[in-house]
Amino acid sequence: MALSHKAKRRWSLVILVIGLPVYVVVAVTILNLLGRPPIWVELVVYLVLGILWALPFKNVFIGVGQADPNDPVD
Repeated sequence: MALSHKAKRRWSLVILVIGLPVYVVVAVTILNLLGRPPIWVELVVYLVLGILWALPFKNVFIGVGQADPNDPVD
């Protein structure tokens, strides 16, 4: 089931405002619980996690910044 443009905009806002900070806190907490690795390992882990969080939401973010294709042109 495809989301409407308005629903995509709302869900992307929820994901960015609520979901992303929660993801960051969880990632930092887990990495700190495992013990502080060397800085280069920590950097690589954060870079990989920074890319991986967006993959499940790729379809939600596509086209959000564009005008609604269903709106009539004035």
